[in-house]
Amino acid sequence: MTPRNAAALGLAIATLSMAGCDRLFEKDTKTVIASAEKKATAGDFRGAVRLYESALDGTPKTVDIHYWLAIVYDDKLKSPLDALHHFRRYLEMAPAGKYAREAKAYQKEGELKLLTSLSTGTFVSQEEAVRIKNENLKLVKTLAELRAQKNVVLPAGVAKGEMVRKPIPPNARTHIVASGETLASIAVKYYKNKAKWQTIQNANFYGGSGAAKIKPGQELIIP
Repeated sequence: MTPRNAAALGLAIATLSMAGCDRLFEKDTKTVIASAEKKATAGDFRGAVRLYESALDGTPKTVDIHYWLAIVYDDKLKSPLDALHHFRRYLEMAPAGKYAREAKAYQKEGELKLLTSLSTGTFVSQEEAVRIKNENLKLVKTLAELRAQKNVVLPAGVAKGEMVRKPIPPNARTHIVASGETLASIAVKYYKNKAKWQTIQNANFYGGSGAAKIKPGQELIIP
């Protein structure tokens, strides 16, 4: 066999292997989804949720699972906060998807359900409703950040338990940490208020307790 033929054969084998892996992945995902549907039919909704979530891979291939999770959380588990999270994830990944209209329609309905569940059936003034809605948005954001932190793969050299850095978005305002600087001193420099250190930390790190460790030369986002 000539070197050229050997190279062509190797490329063909690699291509077939990749295709085979994709088919295997799709088969495994379909199997998990089928098992989740069986659990849901049998009334084991928590079990169905666990299986659906295990099939998520963060790609458009599994985006419909976010919609199915939202339906289970809303209709069966009566958890509008989790339902809103998955409807929003679906719309972020598939704004023109086949369930987009239903997901958009649910957002207002879901917020109303959440307000009702938080108010426990008592009268709520307009001001109180606005306050509760803002709290809801904060909870949804916090939940999303916690889930993101859970799924983050720690980079080399970062010990478990340390705060994980968020990626720096393009064109963001940044600051290079100088020797002796702290989050509080940087907050004073930009906001004239050392209490704003938490704002800077939240913009740069996924949630965690205490203050993040920063070091000279580190680049920080200044929101």
